[in-house]
Amino acid sequence: MRFPPRATRIGAAAALLSALLVGGTVSATTADAAAASVGSICYGNLPSQAHDTLNLIDQGGPFPYSQDGVVFSNREGVLPSQSSGYYHEYTVITPGSPTRGARRIVTGQESQEDYYTSDHYATFNLIDFGC
Repeated sequence: MRFPPRATRIGAAAALLSALLVGGTVSATTADAAAASVGSICYGNLPSQAHDTLNLIDQGGPFPYSQDGVVFSNREGVLPSQSSGYYHEYTVITPGSPTRGARRIVTGQESQEDYYTSDHYATFNLIDFGC
Protein backbone atom coordinates (compact mmCIF):
# COMPACT_ATOMS: atom_id res chain seq x y z
CA MET A 1 0.00 0.00 0.00
CA ARG A 2 1.23 3.46 -0.82
CA PHE A 3 1.82 6.07 1.83
CA PRO A 4 -0.38 9.18 1.69
CA PRO A 5 1.21 11.93 -0.40
CA ARG A 6 2.96 14.67 1.55
CA ALA A 7 1.19 17.35 -0.47
CA THR A 8 -2.53 16.98 -0.95
CA ARG A 9 -3.04 19.60 -3.61
CA ILE A 10 -0.99 22.14 -5.50
CA GLY A 11 -2.88 25.38 -6.00
CA ALA A 12 -2.32 28.61 -7.86
CA ALA A 13 -0.39 30.12 -4.94
CA ALA A 14 2.02 27.19 -4.89
CA ALA A 15 2.54 27.45 -8.66
CA LEU A 16 3.33 31.14 -8.29
CA LEU A 17 5.70 30.54 -5.38
CA SER A 18 7.44 27.73 -7.25
CA ALA A 19 7.98 29.91 -10.30
CA LEU A 20 9.35 32.76 -8.22
CA LEU A 21 11.73 30.49 -6.30
CA VAL A 22 13.31 29.20 -9.51
CA GLY A 23 13.53 32.68 -11.00
CA GLY A 24 10.72 32.26 -13.50
CA THR A 25 7.53 34.12 -14.03
CA VAL A 26 3.96 32.98 -14.14
CA SER A 27 0.84 34.89 -14.97
CA ALA A 28 -2.29 34.64 -12.86
CA THR A 29 -4.02 33.08 -15.85
CA THR A 30 -1.35 30.37 -16.15
CA ALA A 31 -1.41 29.64 -12.43
CA ASP A 32 -5.21 29.52 -12.36
CA ALA A 33 -5.31 27.20 -15.39
CA ALA A 34 -2.79 24.81 -13.84
CA ALA A 35 -4.66 24.75 -10.53
CA ALA A 36 -7.99 24.16 -12.29
CA SER A 37 -6.52 21.28 -14.31
CA VAL A 38 -5.35 19.32 -11.26
CA GLY A 39 -8.20 18.01 -9.17
CA SER A 40 -8.29 15.21 -6.65
CA ILE A 41 -9.77 11.73 -6.56
CA CYS A 42 -10.25 9.29 -3.71
CA TYR A 43 -8.27 6.08 -4.05
CA GLY A 44 -11.54 4.14 -3.69
CA ASN A 45 -13.04 5.95 -6.68
CA LEU A 46 -10.29 4.87 -9.08
CA PRO A 47 -10.99 2.06 -11.53
CA SER A 48 -9.72 -1.32 -10.31
CA GLN A 49 -7.08 -1.31 -13.04
CA ALA A 50 -5.55 1.83 -11.45
CA HIS A 51 -5.25 -0.08 -8.15
CA ASP A 52 -3.45 -2.83 -10.07
CA THR A 53 -1.05 -0.29 -11.59
CA LEU A 54 -0.33 1.32 -8.21
CA ASN A 55 0.42 -2.12 -6.74
CA LEU A 56 2.83 -2.84 -9.61
CA ILE A 57 4.56 0.50 -9.00
CA ASP A 58 4.97 -0.38 -5.31
CA GLN A 59 6.42 -3.78 -6.27
CA GLY A 60 8.73 -2.33 -8.92
CA GLY A 61 7.00 -4.25 -11.74
CA PRO A 62 6.92 -6.19 -13.92
CA PHE A 63 4.89 -3.82 -16.04
CA PRO A 64 2.73 -4.80 -19.01
CA TYR A 65 4.20 -2.23 -21.43
CA SER A 66 7.80 -1.30 -22.21
CA GLN A 67 6.86 2.39 -21.92
CA ASP A 68 5.83 1.99 -18.27
CA GLY A 69 8.20 3.82 -15.94
CA VAL A 70 9.56 6.21 -18.55
CA VAL A 71 10.04 9.86 -17.71
CA PHE A 72 6.90 11.96 -18.14
CA SER A 73 8.00 15.36 -19.42
CA ASN A 74 4.83 17.33 -18.56
CA ARG A 75 4.88 19.06 -21.96
CA GLU A 76 1.23 19.95 -21.47
CA GLY A 77 2.19 21.94 -18.37
CA VAL A 78 -0.80 20.66 -16.40
CA LEU A 79 1.18 19.27 -13.47
CA PRO A 80 3.30 21.50 -11.23
CA SER A 81 6.58 22.37 -12.94
CA GLN A 82 9.46 20.15 -11.87
CA SER A 83 12.92 19.29 -13.16
CA SER A 84 13.30 16.72 -15.92
CA GLY A 85 13.07 13.18 -14.61
CA TYR A 86 10.83 14.06 -11.66
CA TYR A 87 7.67 12.48 -13.11
CA HIS A 88 7.25 8.94 -14.45
CA GLU A 89 4.23 7.46 -16.20
CA TYR A 90 2.55 4.07 -16.05
CA THR A 91 -0.27 2.55 -18.07
CA VAL A 92 -3.64 1.90 -16.48
CA ILE A 93 -5.08 -0.91 -18.60
CA THR A 94 -8.34 -0.10 -20.37
CA PRO A 95 -10.44 -3.26 -20.72
CA GLY A 96 -11.31 -4.00 -24.33
CA SER A 97 -8.77 -1.56 -25.77
CA PRO A 98 -6.34 -3.02 -28.31
CA THR A 99 -3.80 -0.30 -27.38
CA ARG A 100 -2.51 1.20 -24.14
CA GLY A 101 -5.57 3.43 -24.06
CA ALA A 102 -5.68 6.91 -22.51
CA ARG A 103 -5.47 6.12 -18.79
CA ARG A 104 -2.23 6.65 -16.87
CA ILE A 105 -0.77 7.04 -13.40
CA VAL A 106 1.96 9.69 -13.23
CA THR A 107 4.16 9.64 -10.16
CA GLY A 108 6.26 12.39 -8.64
CA GLN A 109 9.18 10.81 -6.83
CA GLU A 110 10.28 13.36 -4.24
CA SER A 111 6.89 14.14 -2.71
CA GLN A 112 5.48 10.66 -3.36
CA GLU A 113 2.50 12.14 -5.16
CA ASP A 114 0.48 10.06 -7.61
CA TYR A 115 -1.76 11.52 -10.30
CA TYR A 116 -4.44 9.77 -12.37
CA THR A 117 -5.48 10.83 -15.85
CA SER A 118 -8.25 9.17 -17.83
CA ASP A 119 -7.94 11.47 -20.85
CA HIS A 120 -4.29 11.12 -21.90
CA TYR A 121 -2.84 14.06 -19.96
CA ALA A 122 -5.56 16.68 -20.61
CA THR A 123 -6.52 16.66 -16.91
CA PHE A 124 -5.04 15.09 -13.80
CA ASN A 125 -6.36 14.18 -10.37
CA LEU A 126 -4.08 13.86 -7.37
CA ILE A 127 -4.86 10.53 -5.73
CA ASP A 128 -6.02 10.91 -2.12
CA PHE A 129 -5.19 7.71 -0.24
CA GLY A 130 -6.95 8.94 2.91
CA CYS A 131 -10.54 8.75 1.73
